[in-house]
Amino acid sequence: MTQEKNNGKLIAIITMCFIFAMISFVTNMGAPFGNIWGFEYPFAKAWGNLMNFTAYLFMGIPAGKMLTKYGYKKTALCALAVGVIGLVFQYLSSLVGAGTYVFTYDSIPVALNLIIYLLGAFICGFCVCMLNTVVNPMLNLLGGGGNKGNQLIQVGGTLNSLTGTLTPLLAGILVGTVTADTSMSDVAPLLFIGMAVFTISFFIIRAVAIPEPNLGKADVKYERSPLAFRHCLLGVIAIFFYVGIEIGVPMQLNFYITNLGFEGSAAIGGSFAAAYWLLMMIGRAGSSAISGKVSTKLQMTAVSSLAIAFLLIAIFMPESVSLSVSGHDVPFKCVLIAACGLCTSIMWGGIFNLSVEGLGKYTEAASGIFMTMVVGGGVMPLIQETIANSAGPIASYWLVIAMLAYILFYALVGCKNVNTDIKVD
Repeated sequence: MTQEKNNGKLIAIITMCFIFAMISFVTNMGAPFGNIWGFEYPFAKAWGNLMNFTAYLFMGIPAGKMLTKYGYKKTALCALAVGVIGLVFQYLSSLVGAGTYVFTYDSIPVALNLIIYLLGAFICGFCVCMLNTVVNPMLNLLGGGGNKGNQLIQVGGTLNSLTGTLTPLLAGILVGTVTADTSMSDVAPLLFIGMAVFTISFFIIRAVAIPEPNLGKADVKYERSPLAFRHCLLGVIAIFFYVGIEIGVPMQLNFYITNLGFEGSAAIGGSFAAAYWLLMMIGRAGSSAISGKVSTKLQMTAVSSLAIAFLLIAIFMPESVSLSVSGHDVPFKCVLIAACGLCTSIMWGGIFNLSVEGLGKYTEAASGIFMTMVVGGGVMPLIQETIANSAGPIASYWLVIAMLAYILFYALVGCKNVNTDIKVD
């Protein structure tokens, strides 16, 4: 019986890690797709990403309620079905509506195909929100919370970063240089891959047993909100800023290099964005190896400090300091910005782990609130893009530094549970 239980636990862990990987694959389509739409609609470069993350604002709390009422497995299956629909809509944007104009924005006529794409991005946002709601508390639970729980989240995060690396890299290879002739049809293979993976994942998850620790416990009473815990409330704010950092750093880096305008700049921009995600994968793999012994708080303090240092050096480094990539000069500061992937690598799992520590029966509800605040991945990069348009792309990283400073504060002070008097069982 013990052996069967252990085997079931292992299958559940593998399944959750697999879902974690799919989240990043879909999410990271936003930046390379933004380059394509941005050529015709400069104001819309970050809109797909915004729609994807705005969905979290609407779906976060309902996803938490779904988790409580229907359990992890049914919520995941629903999410995967929604994901296929969202990717289909994004593919349809390459087939219809190109000559049909719906309205005018900033004196530019907006065609139906952009509307369809944005709708698809919004639907995909529902999908990844529900998947995130399932994956994080489940891995933390399977690891027993604490450092071990963080360790499993970092293992899943490693696979998440692997697919995050592949998405901009493959998009850059498919597109090469963004021109007036570049369209969503050029990246259709990515959408087909996503549809296939989601469909296969649906049947795999349908076939495996997923632990449901709180399903059916109708007698559980929730006297307080998870936000009654100060460390959870401050962690929710930290998640809002973190996702803005995670998405904004490589997105703006991709835009910056692509706009250098030399032949193949989109491919090189995609490669640097991919390098960021590759370093995230390496960082998460390293964290998963040490998290059983090194505290989450110490890791969070170290990486947030290092990321601030990287960006400060990048901002003040002259653009004349460059390196040759495929025969083109690329400012060396791009390397330092990409290196931030090492630092952001552990932040998602670290913040979540610290924020739900000691929440007990409030964990699932807290997970839904966290997913709502993932909208920061749409809001903060949009603000960063606004700053980039007015003050320059490199100057926009001052916003990232400010957000990193808050995360450093959370790691040092804000993560302490000062509400241990609240009953959680």
